[in-house]
Amino acid sequence: MDASSSPARGFGRAAALALAVALAATACTSGGGGSADNAAKSEPPRQGAIDINAKSPDQLRDGGEVRFPLYQWITQWNPFQVDGRYGDAVEIMRELEPNLFTTDETGTFKPVTDYLLEAKVTSTSPQVITYKLNPKAKWSDGKPLGYLDFKADWEASNGRKDGYNIADSSGYELISGVEQGADANEVKVTFSEPYADWQNLFRPLIPAAGIGTADDFNKGWIDKIPVTAGALKVAAMDKTAQTVTLVPDPAWWGAKPKAEKITFRVMSQSATTQAFLNNEIDFAAAGTATAYAQLKDAKDTVIRSASPWDEVHLSFGGGGALADQKVRQALGKALDRSALIKIANNGVPVEFKPLGNHIFMPNQTGYQDNSGEWAKFDLAAARKALDEAGWKEAGSGQPRTKDGQSLTLHFVINESTPQAQVDLATAAQAMWLAAGVKVELDKVPANDFFTKYVNQGKFDIASWRNTDSFPLSTSLTNFRLPQGDNVFGNYSKLGTPEIDGLLKKAAGTIDPVEAAKLYNQADARIWELGHTVELYQRPTVVAARKGLANYGAFGLAGVDYAKVGWEK
Repeated sequence: MDASSSPARGFGRAAALALAVALAATACTSGGGGSADNAAKSEPPRQGAIDINAKSPDQLRDGGEVRFPLYQWITQWNPFQVDGRYGDAVEIMRELEPNLFTTDETGTFKPVTDYLLEAKVTSTSPQVITYKLNPKAKWSDGKPLGYLDFKADWEASNGRKDGYNIADSSGYELISGVEQGADANEVKVTFSEPYADWQNLFRPLIPAAGIGTADDFNKGWIDKIPVTAGALKVAAMDKTAQTVTLVPDPAWWGAKPKAEKITFRVMSQSATTQAFLNNEIDFAAAGTATAYAQLKDAKDTVIRSASPWDEVHLSFGGGGALADQKVRQALGKALDRSALIKIANNGVPVEFKPLGNHIFMPNQTGYQDNSGEWAKFDLAAARKALDEAGWKEAGSGQPRTKDGQSLTLHFVINESTPQAQVDLATAAQAMWLAAGVKVELDKVPANDFFTKYVNQGKFDIASWRNTDSFPLSTSLTNFRLPQGDNVFGNYSKLGTPEIDGLLKKAAGTIDPVEAAKLYNQADARIWELGHTVELYQRPTVVAARKGLANYGAFGLAGVDYAKVGWEK
């Protein structure tokens, strides 16, 4: 649960989860762009791949409570529903429902044998995946896991059912059939087209009993989790106290969790440092200069760091003046990214390096910098683009005008955003004004930031973190063209058929080298579009209570709350 602002996590981006740092700023681009063929290679960051104080069960004591911060109250718990993508919700749900695969520190998928004994490609034409389920695995209503659950998840998420407000159809839309295999513990999933990242599907698996109708799918998981199948279960959701408490499930068939309970308590990100120092929580983000300075020498505290799939960016809306690609491109060129990154990095012990890719992190194979001219600070070029878009200069310190309207944009900011990120937004505001674009910073309540603004696309400029966006195919949801009212994870609502085609082709390319070429071609077009200005890969820098085991900075690895506990 890394936090420092506001994050969104898709099932791979996302989504992922840990919590976020909300910046805010404006920038969009379009026009010619960085060439994916002549891109600069990046150095891997210095911090390690994973830092969690890994301990075996026999090194942990039985019992005890582990207390984590939660940065907003979670209302929608269905991770397949469009409002259920919030990072912490996805992370917690992967503990309470069958998470068929987890990832190691390299981002490689590994089957979770408590649920899945084996899963492999058993045919390539067509592509068929055969899953062999652990016969001990059962839902909390007593029913065994089976092919009907896979079938229900596929049918709910493939985009063909009316009324199902899905988060992402990637992969599911390519499945042509789900059926029982040789026995009740075997499931066969057939694809109409090759899909390289099939291991990221059904993560987690949701019970058929909970999503049988559109109403169940959209509303049946609001403020409740009707059916579970994990080592932990929900003991209480106290909306008044703003706490969620997990305890070991006595019906669990695997290794018993060590901790007696895990408690998540909602608090603003700015409050976590003092809460940790007051011994109210056992884990806090230390990724800002202020937090790090207060936590690094605190009693019984260990600082941990790693390189996750975690990016900080500035997103632009596609309405009003920003409907013009040249305006978005101008905003991107008016930004001095290196200066902005220094503001965010000031006082933090790990270097924040510029990020030149929307899909790959610098420590992933296939990364290259595709930002080209679109992220190069060039104030003269920014002014020229605005001239060409018809926005006339109105004098120093004044917004440009066109058809009697001033070029004034609104940057929506989470009110609990750390001061360093407010400083970053303020610096970006000044950079844009130098080009003739007035940007007003609008602070909104933390609980409204995503639900009422970002998710609704009600922003000119906004900033949040995207986390855990791997495997690579999950990037489609963040950049694909909306379909009707469904924007998937593309809250800017900006896209092109070319980008969709490249991302879909890459997702169906089994050869990772060829797939990387396609993803990088798509990334170059995303930069050109002026959709998002990437700033940096955000290292995880966290403070953990001394003795806390199997939790900390995970890098590309998955979290397993059932293994979290206290050293003997």
